Amino acid sequence: MAEGLRERKKRETRQRISDIATGLFLEHGFVTVTMVDVAEAADVSVNTVYNYFPAKEDLFFDRSKGVIDRLSRWVRGRGPGESAAAAVLRELREEVEAVSPRVGLMAGYDRFMRVIHDAPALRSRLWSLQQEVHDHLADTLREETGAAPGDPLPGLMAGQIGWLHQTVMSAVGREMVAGRDPAEVSREVLVLLDGMEDLLSEKVLNYAVRAAE
Repeated sequence: MAEGLRERKKRETRQRISDIATGLFLEHGFVTVTMVDVAEAADVSVNTVYNYFPAKEDLFFDRSKGVIDRLSRWVRGRGPGESAAAAVLRELREEVEAVSPRVGLMAGYDRFMRVIHDAPALRSRLWSLQQEVHDHLADTLREETGAAPGDPLPGLMAGQIGWLHQTVMSAVGREMVAGRDPAEVSREVLVLLDGMEDLLSEKVLNYAVRAAE
C-alpha cells in the first residue's frame, strides 16, 4: 500500500528529530544533551520528542532495529546447500570488502564510538542490543531447523554465529577510534574473518544447512 500523507509526515518528523539529535550528541556528548535541547533544536515540543522516542537512548540508537534482525535476515536468505554460519560469514565478508558504513567502515565512525564510550547509559543499551541480536537469531535458528522449544542447541549456535558479527564490529570500532583508514581496516578484518572461520567447529559450520532445491 502507498504511504499516506499523514504517515509520510510522521516518518519525516521522526527522522528529522533523530538526525538533529545525532548531530547534537556528536558535538556535545550524550550526557550533556537533554531532550529539551533536542526539542528546541528540532523546533518541536518536548512531548513530541517523547512520543517518537520514549528514552534518550532510543534517539541515539534509532536505527538499531536493522542491526537486531541483521543476522536473522542473513540466515533466512541463505542459499541452497549453505549453512547459517556460512551465510553470515559470506555477508560479513561482502560488507567488509565493500568498506561498508553498515559495519562502521566510514569516516566519522570514531566520533560515534567515542560518544558511546563516554556514556554509561549507551554502553548498557549497547549490551542490551547485543543480547537482543542473540535472542532474535536463536529464535530464527529454532524456526529454521524445527528445533523443539526446550532444545538448547539454537541458542548455543546463535552464540557461536553471533560471535563472528560482534567480533568484527568490535575490531572495526577499535581501529576506527584509533584513526585508521577504513580501507586498511577492511583488509585486516578480512584476514580476521578467515582466522575466525578456522576456529569454528565443523558442527557449527554445518548447522542449519538449507536443503538443495
